[in-house]
Amino acid sequence: MTNTKQIAVIGGGSWATAIVKMLCNNSDQVHWWIRNAASVEHIKKYKHNPNYLTSVEFDTDKLVLNTDLKEIIAKADILIMAVPSAFLKDALSELTPENFKNKQVFSAIKGIVPEHNLIVGEFFNTEYKVPMENIGVITGPCHAEEVAMEKLSYLTVASQNYDNAVFMASQLKCRYIKTTVSDDIYGTEYSAVLKNVFAIASGICHGLGYGDNFQAVLISNAIQEIKRFVDDVHPIDRDIKSSAYLGDLLVTAYSQFSRNRTFGGMIGKGYSVKSAQLEMNMVAEGYYGVKCVYEINKKYKVDMPITNAVYNILYEKISPAIEMKLLTDQLS
Repeated sequence: MTNTKQIAVIGGGSWATAIVKMLCNNSDQVHWWIRNAASVEHIKKYKHNPNYLTSVEFDTDKLVLNTDLKEIIAKADILIMAVPSAFLKDALSELTPENFKNKQVFSAIKGIVPEHNLIVGEFFNTEYKVPMENIGVITGPCHAEEVAMEKLSYLTVASQNYDNAVFMASQLKCRYIKTTVSDDIYGTEYSAVLKNVFAIASGICHGLGYGDNFQAVLISNAIQEIKRFVDDVHPIDRDIKSSAYLGDLLVTAYSQFSRNRTFGGMIGKGYSVKSAQLEMNMVAEGYYGVKCVYEINKKYKVDMPITNAVYNILYEKISPAIEMKLLTDQLS
């Protein structure tokens, strides 16, 4: 299949790699920015990412690989951002609003930009003047590792511009990927941030020895917390039980592939934040996300006991055992 719109994926991690794999099913050419020049050369020579999802083999004739971000953005009509939120501002530091003029920007990041406390769509709107109708969100429930294995997965593509959402959904859809569209860019993106926070909570509880019975209570309370927050921040008619919200929460909280759950499990077992991060060698977005949500919620004052508990453990250095015991008395 050939399309006239040029798509670029920004990022070299596992989710970026999975998205490039999906796009290659529907496009003759996919632009791919990776910061590390050695990784680019490795992919060109050996047809796979040396650091992430190494089992995925690419048809390199379809890839336009580049370490020059300005150059790759200039050649693309649609940009899919898959850089961890904590590093996004640095990655874009040499760019101006002019670089993003007439571009569509889709966030696949599932995080909040630190310091600004903005979800990615808002960040591009305020800092780079991308109109909200040209902003979109790509969310799960979907783990990159299962995309690599071509296990049936589902994606939700959200944009206030219906045609943009439909087009992006068509480019990601393939034999093992089903897609739906939504207009809820705020709710899907905030939900994607919060599910990482709650996955950390789930991991902490698992590390402390709590069982499946409590995990069920924790996650049923978590979806209620998501609903309270997104309904307060951006009140529209949405079904919180749909896959983009509840489904994404469930897979992130329970899956063996969830880096946020893994990170939380290590914290529950006594690791420090720094030692857990070093051992994982991957970014757990929820670590940054919980601080941003905690600060944003100073304005909204939504009842968020699980978020507060994770924040207290990670940033106030309160004992996980003590904090989770306090939390158990607040859940029902």
